Amino acid sequence: MHAPDDPAAILEDIYRRLDAGVRDRESPLHTPSLGTIGLDGTPRQRIVVLRAFDAQEPCLRIHTDSRSAKVAELAADPRASLLFYDHGAAVQIRIEGRATVHGTDAIADAAWEASRRLSRICYGQQPGPGAALQAPGAFDLPETDEAIAAGRANFRAVLVRPLALEWLHLRHGAHRRLRLAFEPGARLPSTARWLAP
Repeated sequence: MHAPDDPAAILEDIYRRLDAGVRDRESPLHTPSLGTIGLDGTPRQRIVVLRAFDAQEPCLRIHTDSRSAKVAELAADPRASLLFYDHGAAVQIRIEGRATVHGTDAIADAAWEASRRLSRICYGQQPGPGAALQAPGAFDLPETDEAIAAGRANFRAVLVRPLALEWLHLRHGAHRRLRLAFEPGARLPSTARWLAP
C-alpha cells in the first residue's frame, strides 16, 4: 500500500482494518496489546482479542474476567491504550482512550450471548486469572453447560472510546505518522496532526 497523505483516507483505512480485525481471526489486528496503568503506577500490557468495533461512536470492545488485574486497574484509572501492528502492510495503529467495564448491564449481556462456548469456558476457570498455583496445570475449567453458564458472573465487556488515534506507516524513504485527536463523545476527530515518524 502506498502511504496516503489525506487524513480522512487514513482514518477510513484505520476503521477498515479494525473492522477486519473483528471479523477475521487471521487478521493481524485481531489480537492487539492492551495497556493499562497498574495499581502500583507501572505500565501493564497484555494481548487481548478485539471482539467488536463501532466506527459510528467510535468504540472498541474486548472481553475479560472480573478477577483479572486489568479490571481493578481500569476501575482505579480508566485510561487505556490499544496497540495494533500489521506486519504485511507495515502499519502500526495506536489508540489512546478511556475504558468502561460492563458486567451486569445490557452491553455485557449482549457480548456474553454473542460469545462462543469455547470462549465462555475461560470465565468459569478456578482459581481466577493471576492466582498463585502449586503446579502449572493446577486449575480447573468448567465442563458442564451449567458450570460454563455460572462463569457469566465473572465475564466483563470492556469498551474503549478513543481520545487519540496514531497511525504510523513504515515505507522506505516515505514513512508517515499521523495523530488524530477526538473530543470525548465525538464521532470524528477534532484535530489531525502530522508527526515526524
